[in-house]
Amino acid sequence: MKEIKIRTNNLSIFYGEKMAINNVSVNLPGFKATAFIGPSGCGKSTFLRSLNRMNDLIPSFHQTGEVLVDDLSIYEKHIDVVNLRKKIGMVFQKSNPFAKSIFDNVAYGPRINGLKDKTALEAIVVSSLQKAAIWDEVKDRLQDSALGLSGGQQQRLCIARTLAVEPEIILMDEPASALDPISTAKIEELIHQLKDQYTIIIVTHNMQQAARVSDYTAFFYLGELIEIGKTTDIFTKPEKKQTEDYITGRFG
Repeated sequence: MKEIKIRTNNLSIFYGEKMAINNVSVNLPGFKATAFIGPSGCGKSTFLRSLNRMNDLIPSFHQTGEVLVDDLSIYEKHIDVVNLRKKIGMVFQKSNPFAKSIFDNVAYGPRINGLKDKTALEAIVVSSLQKAAIWDEVKDRLQDSALGLSGGQQQRLCIARTLAVEPEIILMDEPASALDPISTAKIEELIHQLKDQYTIIIVTHNMQQAARVSDYTAFFYLGELIEIGKTTDIFTKPEKKQTEDYITGRFG
């Protein structure tokens, strides 16, 4: 496995008394796309959200064990969560553009981080829209409302907004599940392009999508990490029978 970007050591996650993730230790490589697969409710989104402390927003949440990003333990008390989430961006299942112009959506993050220089701001907006493969579709309408874009365009705009604050890691929680096949293909193509520059971790319920976009695949079941490996190995010669049963459709 390539250089490790994220490690968890004995990570367990609870909502009140209920355990959602049970003692997961895993290494996730940098500059690769890793897909999390598994049946609904198996803990893959909960695990994903633990990597940038999004679960902190749920009052009953608590965790044991460690999450390390570049060997920094992110649940230590002194960690600045705002800075952490700049480094580790998130794209959600449902696109959530702000009720602002296309330009202002992408400029939002740099602005709240204190960037006032108009030229620098414009350069970031253009670059982010280009990286998110949507520039050609919106370059003549940057002052139009983002809410006028199609669902697939809104999702790519949200990816551009994430890229604008220069993250190192992008978490994607079923980013194409609400999209039509053409928009889904564009998001998948985009993941291929971005993984050379960013570490990408994607939760998907679509096994074909995991096979298409990821270098590594992790299979979760009932809050446990059953197996992780190169995607080709997981889909052609999994080591665990549970993984094989899930991939061949015997349950899920």
